[in-house]
Amino acid sequence: MRPVIYVLSFIAVLGLGFWAYREHYDTRQALRDVSRLNSEIAGLREALALQRAEWAYLNRPDRLRELASLNFERLGLMPLEPSQFGDAANLSYPAVDEFFGDINNSVMVNGQLNPEEEPL
Repeated sequence: MRPVIYVLSFIAVLGLGFWAYREHYDTRQALRDVSRLNSEIAGLREALALQRAEWAYLNRPDRLRELASLNFERLGLMPLEPSQFGDAANLSYPAVDEFFGDINNSVMVNGQLNPEEEPL
């Protein structure tokens, strides 16, 4: 009986050793993947910061004003002036009844619109 227990214990130790070996290398691969992804994320953040800086540089008001004046004939652009914008007082708003409808119509808790209707 003892030799059987020794053989089974030896096989269990070999199996656990193989499992630990495989887990060790799987963990190392996962750590390499995480490191590669972190490097990729850092590179993408750097590229995004560069693109944001370039966008801000290209959208400077003085540059856009100069481009508009250079291409005035070809594009038919007009320079922006404060008189082109309207006031909020000139806006027309919808009537309250059109927007909210009839707010006095009550709704029952069980979903009925009118209390006289039969319950579902």
